[in-house]
Amino acid sequence: MNPIVARVMSTVAGQLGNPHGLLGKGVARFLNRGNRPMIAAAVAAAEVSGVDAAADIGFGGGIGLTLLLERVGTTGSVTGVELSEDMLTRARSEFAADLTEGRLKLLTGSLTDLPLPDASLDAVITCNTVYFVPDLDRACTELARVLKPKGRLIIGIGDPTAMAKMPFTSYGFTLRPVTEVTAALEKAGLTVERKDLPNRPISGHLLIARPA
Repeated sequence: MNPIVARVMSTVAGQLGNPHGLLGKGVARFLNRGNRPMIAAAVAAAEVSGVDAAADIGFGGGIGLTLLLERVGTTGSVTGVELSEDMLTRARSEFAADLTEGRLKLLTGSLTDLPLPDASLDAVITCNTVYFVPDLDRACTELARVLKPKGRLIIGIGDPTAMAKMPFTSYGFTLRPVTEVTAALEKAGLTVERKDLPNRPISGHLLIARPA
């Protein structure tokens, strides 16, 4: 690949994994638009209601926070956990009223180090994030740890075969087979149901996990 093109693809991949700076603002809008169908499907699959404590881990542009807040209304709560300080700053501005009202909490953290108590959440979603996690077992253990006994965890991923055809995924993405992600969730003590998503904009999958 041309060195200039390779540099551009590497930058794109880095921004998708950790949006930041001036480019990050554009990436946030792109993530909200491109990921919305999968995130909306994840929120629906999580069966979020007004009595729930819900969370979006790696919320990026924040569309998942918006959809979860709509579901919990005035009686539930939403937590957003994000590695990118720029995305956290953006969310603090965009969701200032929800933060003031106590409906939303924003925390710095990652899939492998969640700043959340054990058994504290009824519903957790995380979409298009596991590609950037070196230690999948650790991430699944952490996600299982924060679920209540009847909690629901939804992991959204693009189909790895389709993702591999994108020019930027060879830079910093780990495209694991769906069976590998499922096995890691089961190892963490969860039962897993798979739901396939249509081609919007690429095919994907939801892994719907619950404590065994």
